[in-house]
Amino acid sequence: METSGTTTWPDRPRAVALGGGRGLQVSLAALRRITTDITAVVTVADDGGSSGRLRRELGMLPPGDLRKALSALAGDSGSSHTWARLFEHRFGGNGALAGHAVGNLLFAGLLEVLGDPIAVLDEACRLLDVRGRVLPMSAEPLDMEADVTGLDEDPAAVRTIRGQVAIASTPGRVRRVRLNAVNGQRHEPRAAPEAVQAVLDADVVLLGPGSWFTSVLPHLLVPELRDALVNTSAQRIVVLNLVPQPGETADFSPEQHLDVISEHEPKLRVDAVLADSEAVPTPDRLRAAATGLGAQTLLDRVAAAPGSAKHEPDALAASLKAALERRTDRWL
Repeated sequence: METSGTTTWPDRPRAVALGGGRGLQVSLAALRRITTDITAVVTVADDGGSSGRLRRELGMLPPGDLRKALSALAGDSGSSHTWARLFEHRFGGNGALAGHAVGNLLFAGLLEVLGDPIAVLDEACRLLDVRGRVLPMSAEPLDMEADVTGLDEDPAAVRTIRGQVAIASTPGRVRRVRLNAVNGQRHEPRAAPEAVQAVLDADVVLLGPGSWFTSVLPHLLVPELRDALVNTSAQRIVVLNLVPQPGETADFSPEQHLDVISEHEPKLRVDAVLADSEAVPTPDRLRAAATGLGAQTLLDRVAAAPGSAKHEPDALAASLKAALERRTDRWL
């Protein structure tokens, strides 16, 4: 329903945020200020740190980004806060547990008891009194590889880099990423049906912020999830990073982040692109790139501080709500 150019949204819109790591955490923190019906759809290609160790030893989904999403959506009671702190606590020292987060180990134990990663996450949601739901984009761990240039004397030479950590830290220029599932043999990744349904049922879907090639774009590389993103009737909003990320997007302009979305999935249409006004040196170029995706561009002040790489959740929530209700004068 629209009134005087303003769209009226339900009091409890169904929101889905896709990503991983800290970028997804800030999206979830902002969405909590808008609705209690939130689903996090999380990347599962991490191969480093505690998550990588558990993945290699037990063959399980890497739990780190899932754990962070659970903590971001934990309830407001003192008990929920305590459990969230415990989930994030890491063991020190030099023994076998060193570096492991408690939440990762709890995930591993619950998986051995329950056998189903979706059931494990739903149980963890109950434990933390989570607002909404946390889902993996696939129920099996995925391997990532990328085409990278700039690693040889010939600047156009393309190398294949394998592994999320290696891709995120490459000194070269990432050109394209791919995902594979490995279950005895490599095959096309399969989406978790629950994640697909959440996207199709949503009122709003967020892509970004976060590590662009290793946390944001992977959702377009799982065929059923990609199709859901293309076909959903939800408002699709891309939230841009505040600064380029060393390795993955070093020297990227804001509009280049949109260009690689189009390159990886030309059919995807977007309703809005949200960026910090201080982080966009050439607004007209960003508007042109956004228009190519079918989107309007909203410039707002959403950084925690000038020049910061972190979004301020309250400010981001206000901008998201304005974008959803189409009630702002800051559209380009």
